Amino acid sequence: MPIKTIAGEARFSREKMAKASLFETPRFFCDVYGLEPGQAQKPHAHEGADKVYVVIQGSARVRIGSEDAVVGEGAVAHVPAGAEHSVENPGAGRTTLLVFMAPRP
Repeated sequence: MPIKTIAGEARFSREKMAKASLFETPRFFCDVYGLEPGQAQKPHAHEGADKVYVVIQGSARVRIGSEDAVVGEGAVAHVPAGAEHSVENPGAGRTTLLVFMAPRP
C-alpha cells in the first residue's frame, strides 16, 4: 500500500531499538525506528548514501561526526554519505524516528 501511518507501523522492543520498513525501492528506503528510554543505535557509517532522521515523537541525541545534539519533535538531521553517526533516546519516554536513506545501500 502506498499510504501508511507512522504510528501504525512503529514498533518497540525492550531488548533493542526496533525498525519497521515503511517503503523500500531499489533507490531508497524509508523506515520507522522505535527506541525505548536509554536505547541507542551503534555508531556506523554508510559510504555513498545519505540519511535523514526526523524526530516524530520524544527526543533523540543525534551524533554526526564530531557534532552531538539532543533534539526534540519536529527536528530533522542530515547525515552526509560516509559520516559516522548514531542516535539514542536520552529521555524518559519513547522516541519515534522517521528515517530516509538514498541511495539504498
